[in-house]
Amino acid sequence: MSLSKYGFTIVENLQKIDEDIKRHQLKYHNKRVMVSKEFTFDAAHHLHCYEGKCKNLHGHTYKVIFGISGYVDDIGIVIDFGDIKKIWKEQIEIHLDHRYLNDTLPAMNTTAENMVVWIYEQMEAALQTKTAGTRVEFVKLYETPTSYAEVKREWMENA
Repeated sequence: MSLSKYGFTIVENLQKIDEDIKRHQLKYHNKRVMVSKEFTFDAAHHLHCYEGKCKNLHGHTYKVIFGISGYVDDIGIVIDFGDIKKIWKEQIEIHLDHRYLNDTLPAMNTTAENMVVWIYEQMEAALQTKTAGTRVEFVKLYETPTSYAEVKREWMENA
């Protein structure tokens, strides 16, 4: 490697598997690690039995953050971020994005507190069928940039 006149490094010899690094070195540890991925979606809803602005039909740009943990595989990965995205897109987001949540979610008041549990359950179920050893540790659902509901694995297990 050499340092360019602009202050960054130019890689001259790309590391080669089985020459510069051995396959058994790819898995550095046997610890549980949590990875996180976040998504946004836009949706409309209204609340029942609520006296306030939210009783009227309105919308939000929601942000959801997943914390997923597991043990690394032979190449040092817990779960591919692309796999999390695929589950989100194909199994969860289709019920949420640009939808009227009161119609597309199960019978519930569409509060952030109810929705975050439903989202947790969907991701947890999808992980059980696709990726052995991974589990949802937490889900945060932001209804606004400063207001969110959160559910954690320990709370779900102790409920």
